[in-house]
Amino acid sequence: QITFGKISTGALSDLERITKMAYSIVTVYGMNEKIGNVSYYDSKVGGDYKFTKPYSESTAKTIDEEVRALIDSVYERTLKLLTDKKKELGILAEQLLEKEILFQSDLEKLIGKRPFAEDTTYEAFTKNGKMSVADAEKKDENKVTDSNEEEALTGNSEKTDSGTSSDEKKD
Repeated sequence: QITFGKISTGALSDLERITKMAYSIVTVYGMNEKIGNVSYYDSKVGGDYKFTKPYSESTAKTIDEEVRALIDSVYERTLKLLTDKKKELGILAEQLLEKEILFQSDLEKLIGKRPFAEDTTYEAFTKNGKMSVADAEKKDENKVTDSNEEEALTGNSEKTDSGTSSDEKKD
């Protein structure tokens, strides 16, 4: 669209994936205000994105409208982002034609670091990180140990995986 002024045939797989993803957001994961927190997914049918149709034609129409609205809003947002960053897009496209694969370090050299802080521990798993994988795992273990010690000292128990506290199990 940005380069040729129209959507090319190369976008077919992208359109297929975004359509499946949008339908999943609306009908499987319950992440839509109009449809609500409901899932029409039937795990007994099997396979990816298979679901039964236990809803009316009116609901089907609403689902289609919500999927279309979601795809349209994401398309507009993406189009704006790529238009705003057309220079960077060109730089990346040239490098991809040359190298085929770009890594994060390549991206940082070409277009700079991300303009926001990362919420991941990615740096802990890279050679340039400040923390090794072993250190990251030890830090996580310390959090669990500290939590268990606090529970023992205060007598407060947290919920277990089953959703009941250890105090509730005693009753």
